[in-house]
Amino acid sequence: MKKNKKIVLAYSGGLDTSIILKWLQENYDSEVIAYTADIGQEMDQKKIIKNAKKLGVKKIIINNLKNTFVKEYVFPMIRGHAVYEGVYLLGTSIARPLIAKDQIKVARKFKAFAVSHGSTGKGNDQVRFELGYHYFGPKIKVIAPWRIWKLKSRTDLINYAKKHNIPIPKDKKGAPPFSVDDNLFHTSTEGKVLENPKNSAPEFIFQRTTSPEKAPNKPSYISIGFKNSDPISINGKKLTPEKLLEKLNQIGGKNGVGRVDLVENRFIGIKSRGVYETPGGTLLLIAHRAMESVTLDKDTMHKKDSIMPRYAELIYNGYWFSKERFKLQKIVDLKKNKVNGSVKLKLYKGNVTIQSRMTKSSAYSMKKVSFEENKTFNKTNVERFINFHKKKLK
Repeated sequence: MKKNKKIVLAYSGGLDTSIILKWLQENYDSEVIAYTADIGQEMDQKKIIKNAKKLGVKKIIINNLKNTFVKEYVFPMIRGHAVYEGVYLLGTSIARPLIAKDQIKVARKFKAFAVSHGSTGKGNDQVRFELGYHYFGPKIKVIAPWRIWKLKSRTDLINYAKKHNIPIPKDKKGAPPFSVDDNLFHTSTEGKVLENPKNSAPEFIFQRTTSPEKAPNKPSYISIGFKNSDPISINGKKLTPEKLLEKLNQIGGKNGVGRVDLVENRFIGIKSRGVYETPGGTLLLIAHRAMESVTLDKDTMHKKDSIMPRYAELIYNGYWFSKERFKLQKIVDLKKNKVNGSVKLKLYKGNVTIQSRMTKSSAYSMKKVSFEENKTFNKTNVERFINFHKKKLK
């Protein structure tokens, strides 16, 4: 292989990606560029830089994508009310396309011949990353170590790390109790103690939500303002997309909102059990649906509901950058300019209830819906309406 070739590795600074970094250096005779996307996950930039430098990495890139992540990925998905298999708000799924896009951008900048990721051979993320890579860099090689190397177990990885003097975190010396992925939108926890669906999720795995039992005994009230279908404010204060979601996470998490325990069907055909925490996203989803209920017409709302399962499945499977998802997004956003106003929510011990909806929209007519006698709704038309639909029963 020619000298001066480069590989861009999606690098977290942890044990697994540090092992992958060393393995790439050994097997590809190439310079490895360590790339990290900051999308709001818990991360130690100094540790990432330190660990990469120990392995001889010269280029270490950490890109702050938090605002882009929320504005261009989370918000469009919220507008579509995307929920996979009834409960999952797609927190991991929606992050991978952005990381893949930016990683390819870095690869192009440094004329790298390949990109690499640390996703396992049984998971969904390998598909999500690689579909994104293909969309933006179809000629750039993809190296997926977990599908090709001879390291098969946690013990193999520990031994490899010892051999190459790669620091081993204390909690990784044995098999980890669970696997965690997090970003500004959610936290997911999988593996070990959760693998058997008969086991209850232990309380210690939850990281961003208080248990409903220990949540405050007094309810919290918040008002979320919307403009053109996107949230722009909390309690009247305008915030950037990043800060708005951070604030909702804090409020929702404190009140025990947003926990989900799901046995899901992975794209590759395996069932897996995961526990998800999406406090801010849960509040946004509930508030957005409430806002649409008083601003959009029935046909538009029902059309959106009818395409949602497919829209959510496309995101889950890694098809964010597909013609079909783009097409469905146009349907989702067809009348987003009408979705303006604010929704007040009450949060109490894991529950969220709608207190009020305020809008200048004329979609909801108090005169027509009133039980008081009025002339704005012609009830004589109802009989003809019913008779018309009777014919459809035959």
